Amino acid sequence: MLRRLSSGEHTVTELAEPFEMSLAAASKHVQVLERAGLVLRTVQGRKHHCRLVPARLAQAQQWLAFYERFWNDRLDALSAMFVPRAAKAAGKTVKAAPPESLVESATTAGTAKRKTMRGTVHRRRR
Repeated sequence: MLRRLSSGEHTVTELAEPFEMSLAAASKHVQVLERAGLVLRTVQGRKHHCRLVPARLAQAQQWLAFYERFWNDRLDALSAMFVPRAAKAAGKTVKAAPPESLVESATTAGTAKRKTMRGTVHRRRR
């Protein structure tokens, strides 16, 4: 809805068109956007016209930009956990792969083998 409103003013009916939702549901979505200060609604007769309030989006973007550096630092630290130490020491860039502990294969008699970096672990399935 916000993307559609970025091109100009629209009625609630026009905002609901691309979605499989009732007019009542679309109106509730618009109410939430109004309470957030993102949309301004004016009523002309039976038609409800909505327009975007870009200043509120700018505030949200500033807030996200501030915290983005923290998210990036944490994601970089997580990514570093999956880079092999030898490649890291050699200064090579290696595409991170999922840990082998995620690879699991079932065997007969209800036993599962789970491959880990330290070897194969056998455990009983419940």
